[in-house]
This record gives sequence, structure tokens and C-alpha cells, in this order.
Amino acid sequence: MSDLAPFYLPLDGVDGHRFHATASTTGPWFADAQHVGPPTALLARAMERLANGSGTQLSRMTVEVLGPVPAGEVQVTAEVERPGRAIQLVAAEMRAAGRPVLRARSWWVAVGDTAAVSVGAAEPLSPAALGVARTEWGDGWVRGFIDAVEWRELPGPPGTAWLRQRVPLVADEDPTPTQRLMVAADCANGVAAPLDLREWLFVNTELTVHLHRAPVGEWIGVDASTVVGPAGSGTVSALLHDEHGHVARGAQALIVRRR
Repeated sequence: MSDLAPFYLPLDGVDGHRFHATASTTGPWFADAQHVGPPTALLARAMERLANGSGTQLSRMTVEVLGPVPAGEVQVTAEVERPGRAIQLVAAEMRAAGRPVLRARSWWVAVGDTAAVSVGAAEPLSPAALGVARTEWGDGWVRGFIDAVEWRELPGPPGTAWLRQRVPLVADEDPTPTQRLMVAADCANGVAAPLDLREWLFVNTELTVHLHRAPVGEWIGVDASTVVGPAGSGTVSALLHDEHGHVARGAQALIVRRR
């Protein structure tokens, strides 16, 4: 896997707005469209750069998927919509071929000390070392993104796995734990896939992640479940973990159609 490209190559330097999305971002549905995980992480990167040094931490990020996100050149911009020392609202957008393809908003809250009263976190997952590496995907899965991520499925009911990027988000740059979390969060739909990919499309139209603390490390655990309704829609819910335990909750709304 050493020949895999980073998800993105900066076209204007690391501080620029233009990036080339490589083949490592594509699939699993279409060979010319990105998995939403990497572009979500790229939007998070832009937001982190705005919030850096403000004494705040990410508490929620929502991404609206406006259409297929093509591989190739994309542009990312971000701005603070609601500044403040205690609470900030930050927005970001990704454009491709002159049109918006993703829009995101995130809330950042001031860092404080609530360790003495912290409560409610889910039980930790079994460690990634106990997972079984997934290397076979079968027919219907378009390779690219799935090869750029290491997958370890945990024993027991389906829908639980540890994920780790094999490649940087941006060339020559170490991804932050938050960026890694966003890549993995959009994988919940695939981790908990209940339908045959060859016969059904079940694509998310958005992704929302709520965090109760900042993530750490490289591995992200996903404990996900999917509900498919009777009229063409569905939902995915996921508990997201890092190597220290439960860190966030993710949710995705699905459109479900026969292929």
C-alpha cells in the first residue's frame, strides 16, 4: 500500500484554497466521485485553522452533501460566522467545477475544566489489536478510498470496526485527530451496511458529528447501526471512539434506491 497517494495534493501551497483530490478519495459507489469522508476532513482542516489559538474546541460539525463530489480540483473556503470568546460558529464550503458540492457549519466552545463531573460516555470498544483486518470487499465496491484506510472489524454483531488512514489527508502533512475522526465518521454507513451494494444505493445526504471531548490518536472506532425505512429513506447512528474511549456521536440521513 506504500504507493497510495495522499487524499489531497495542495495546488497553491499548504495555505492555499485549491487542492487536487487523488484516486485515494474515490469510491465506493463511483470511480470518479469522492467518498465524503476525505472532503469532510478537508473542511474540518480549514475550520481548525480559523479556530486555532482561540481557546475553543469543536463540539459539533454538520456537512450537507449538495451532490456528487468529483475527484480532481476542488476549492475550500472557510469563515467565522459568529465570533466570540465562549462560542464560535464557523462555516466552510467545497466547490468543484464552479459549483458548491459540500457546505459545513461547526460550533466551537471555550475549553473548560469539567473533569470532576464528566458522565455518560459509552463503554470503550475492544482494542483495535483484537480486530480482524478486512482486505476482501467483493463485487460492487469501487476501490480507491477503501484501500487508503486500514479496516479492522471487531468480533460480534456487524457494524463495529476500527479505522486508520494509510495516507495523509494533505500531502506532507500529518492529519490531526479531528481530521481522522471526520474521515471515519462518514464510514459508519459502510461499516453498518445492511443491503447488498450491487443491488442497492444507500447514500448519505449529510453527516453530523457531536463531540464531548477532543479526539486523540490515529485509530477511530465506529460502532454503527442502520435503519432502512419503508419509503426510500434511512438513518445511520454511530458511537465514535478513539484509543481512550468514547469521544463522539455521528449520524447520517440516507436516500435508499434500487440500482
